[in-house]
Amino acid sequence: MTINITRAEGIARIEIDVPPVNAITLQDYADIRDAFRAAQDWQDANVILFTATGRKAFCAGLDLNEFLAATIDQDPGRARIVRDCFAAVRHAPVPVICAINGPALGAGAVLASCADIRIAADHVRFSTPEINVGRCGGASHMMRHLPQGVLRQMYFTARPLSVQEAATYGFVQKIVPYEELDAEAMALAREIAAKAPIGLRMAKEALNKVEFMQTEDGYQLEQSYSTALMATEDAREATRAVVEKRAPVWKGR
Repeated sequence: MTINITRAEGIARIEIDVPPVNAITLQDYADIRDAFRAAQDWQDANVILFTATGRKAFCAGLDLNEFLAATIDQDPGRARIVRDCFAAVRHAPVPVICAINGPALGAGAVLASCADIRIAADHVRFSTPEINVGRCGGASHMMRHLPQGVLRQMYFTARPLSVQEAATYGFVQKIVPYEELDAEAMALAREIAAKAPIGLRMAKEALNKVEFMQTEDGYQLEQSYSTALMATEDAREATRAVVEKRAPVWKGR
């Protein structure tokens, strides 16, 4: 199994495990897709921590040996699986924290971009090297975070973007030494996992829906989610807990 999944204390951990550099095959794309789709039924998970094993790479992109063996007539089906994989990460039902443990190349950079929050080790770099292997990359996902000029330079030259540069554009929210990455990501995951389960799910759905809407229309939709939350037991419990200066007890309804 190349995708490790564990769930405990409100946190689901999805980990790419394809040594030495976590280069992924089409089956790995499908497994990542299926893991994030399965999260729809994980009522015990309030947040997903998405990471990979080792420090050599978070994901070095598509396994090139498999790519060389692919034929043009197979490409539409392969492309669909890749699209569905990225969509499953982006539309996970709960917040996704990506703990980027090493360089994220090609598909790796796109997978990271589909998360809600990115924490990265200080040796990380991001690149879109597809131009070097006769392909186009996932710019439509990356341009949600990076300026056009920066992304196009990456796209046309295959030059990497350092984690420090990525942070200046807001792509990475925090940089830490590799040895502290897991603890830092888990601390944030625990903080989020303690929030109201139904509130987190509705907030994630609302944020995804309003992202590209006109401001007033988006806010109107967001308000509809607030109105729906008002009818839940957890929303009333949240208010009572603040007033009574105590920790809330969530019911998930």
